[in-house]
Amino acid sequence: MRLDVVTIFPEYLEPLNVSLVGKARARGQLDVRIHHLREWTHDRHHTVDDTPYGGGPGMVMKPDPWGEALDEVIGSGEGEPVIVVPTPSGRPFTQQLAQELSERPWLVFTPARYEGIDRRVIEEYAERHDVREISIGDYVLAGGEAPVLVMVEAVARLLPGVLGNADSHRDDSFASGAMASLLEGPVYTKPPLWRDRGIPEVLLSGHHGRVERWRRDRALERTSAHRPDLIRELGAGTLDRHDRATLAELGWQEDRNGRFWRPDVPVEE
Repeated sequence: MRLDVVTIFPEYLEPLNVSLVGKARARGQLDVRIHHLREWTHDRHHTVDDTPYGGGPGMVMKPDPWGEALDEVIGSGEGEPVIVVPTPSGRPFTQQLAQELSERPWLVFTPARYEGIDRRVIEEYAERHDVREISIGDYVLAGGEAPVLVMVEAVARLLPGVLGNADSHRDDSFASGAMASLLEGPVYTKPPLWRDRGIPEVLLSGHHGRVERWRRDRALERTSAHRPDLIRELGAGTLDRHDRATLAELGWQEDRNGRFWRPDVPVEE
């Protein structure tokens, strides 16, 4: 997979040289290219921003440097890239979206600063390319580089051979499969006793069926406590009678359509 990032702070992307992503780069599984946006400016101050039309606070990133940069980056490769625009006003970034992006051979990230990129840039490239405006959460950061780091790590770990254990990501929170749409439950390792705290006996039993049931119940409990909205989205076909019993103990009720609700969890329209 090829990843290009155009930014005014290349040094912010240094974490891409460490951990799983760094090792994947070293092995040649990821071709990561960082580009300094100011290289496509033509004034002595290397200006990339200007005041917004219509007034208002902040500055807006100019279209000319971005246009030249994207033309050159996209023109340097073969095939069709997905252009990823990190923005608080974008589509939420999910595990499912990470999986979708991991199946594409080339991603181009455009982390902005200030009040964002002149909208005409997005419109221009959306006419010819697959442009994704993506948000990593309902909050505002100083720039898009941190979201790029988040998205690259989420995508890269799904690539074949990046994780040491190919099955490691299958039981992740939000992963597809048996634990779909549930948060991952608690995990433990050696020693068996730490500061007078032990680990659940079931994990020492060697009974795989009981262990999986325990993990499933803990996942349901954690999801119910931290993300009750996900419980409401569970489809009846993904639950067995043990799941239903656990949810009932947690205060959830099942309606005639197989959907779950709890009096203290508001129903979003």
